[in-house]
Amino acid sequence: MAEEAAPHILLVCYPGQGNINPMLRFAKRIAAKGLLVTCSASSIVRDKLAAASGVSAGGDGVPVGRGRLRFDFLDDHLDGPTKLDLHEYLRQLETGGRAALADLLLRHAEAGRPVACVVGNPFLPWVTDVAADAGVPAAVMWVQSCAVFSIYFHFAHGLAEFPHEDGDGDLDDARLTLPGLPAMSFADVPSFLIPSHPYKVFGDMIQDQFRNISRASWVFVNSFAELERDVFAALPGVTPRPPRLITVGPLVGGQDDGEAVRGDLIKAADGCVAWLDAQAPRSVVYASLGSVVTLSAEAVAEMAHGLASTGRPFLWVVRPDTRPLLPEGFLEMVAGRSMVVPWSPQDRVLAHPAVACFLTHCGWNSTLETVAAGVPVVAFPQWGDQCTDAKFLVDELGMGVHLRAPLRREAVREAVDAVTAGPEADAMRANARSWSAAARAAVAPGGSSDLHVQAFVDEVSRRARGGQAEASAV
Repeated sequence: MAEEAAPHILLVCYPGQGNINPMLRFAKRIAAKGLLVTCSASSIVRDKLAAASGVSAGGDGVPVGRGRLRFDFLDDHLDGPTKLDLHEYLRQLETGGRAALADLLLRHAEAGRPVACVVGNPFLPWVTDVAADAGVPAAVMWVQSCAVFSIYFHFAHGLAEFPHEDGDGDLDDARLTLPGLPAMSFADVPSFLIPSHPYKVFGDMIQDQFRNISRASWVFVNSFAELERDVFAALPGVTPRPPRLITVGPLVGGQDDGEAVRGDLIKAADGCVAWLDAQAPRSVVYASLGSVVTLSAEAVAEMAHGLASTGRPFLWVVRPDTRPLLPEGFLEMVAGRSMVVPWSPQDRVLAHPAVACFLTHCGWNSTLETVAAGVPVVAFPQWGDQCTDAKFLVDELGMGVHLRAPLRREAVREAVDAVTAGPEADAMRANARSWSAAARAAVAPGGSSDLHVQAFVDEVSRRARGGQAEASAV
């Protein structure tokens, strides 16, 4: 009797680092449980992602646990965001992506590995439509917090009075109260909802996902039930009722099979971990503002002098586009006691015992990585969901302190001192350790998120077997 083929799952990802990381980690989780998983994205990241992952595009992929992971990119012929303004880039991403995805689904079917489920994410709402039109079940991977999902849902359906920008009021003074969420100032709300925000188009795209989210059979979220218990408890009482969010996180490094398969579009510097090995326990300030946030030359200088003034060794991620903004002579001044790198293996850095705290922009990936590692934070959000994440890290989880704009070197030093040696530092570390234990338990065998992943794998497998049985009967 022929061996039954593993169900085939296709993940289609927005071509940005903050979206690729959780999608690839989810791909490895479900592949490890016995599925064939194909990761796809726009052709503009084909070469970088294939090089970072070590997996050739279009081949049979590599074994991960009991399944396999492979890559197959959309033939969408994009030039990339560097040659287009953001609106035009996103328009072309959809125009080329729709036809390319439909073609990819057809090619897989003709190759004898039909797709059992397509998983998209909020920045690609059209993926759900293409899958539905092809008769393929779809899922959405929500790559932000459940709290942020609730805020967007309430906004999209007009379920709450969101403050309006009229130029007369202070955003910090306006309050927003939603079920299961703490009272928030308008400054804590994802900034994509502010009409004047330069990247408001991303908020518009996310709201487009709510237009067709009912066409998705599953809505996964990169979080875990214990972390956002109040939000989960409140959502079923909202009218119209939101889709059920299925927690599958935290999707962070070091917790899944196939860890050698990485998705870093920027090459991590060699020697970060070895340098940390030479530092004293809980001595190092780790600073990184992610792959997109850009600071002014003045802010970079204040950050640099602030980190240097802490008297602690620091590991600072300064991307190549930002490096020219460093103060003259700064690298020579801190040489020997600190390390400035273009990119780092962040999951490994945060897990290192030498790290005392994390100065972060509070992107959701970084937020979950520091929660999983149990590292206190200096929260310095810039825009988007970072504003909401920072509030939860500091005010709800009790894991750190705020660093407010405009950035000043004295404020950097004071924030680092507060989170590492201040009166509340021990309580922050204890809270961080507690949330780390909860995160590890969620993804461990039998944990809340692990059970949700297994339930999805089981359901897809049952559906696939049913389809194969029908085909055999014909």
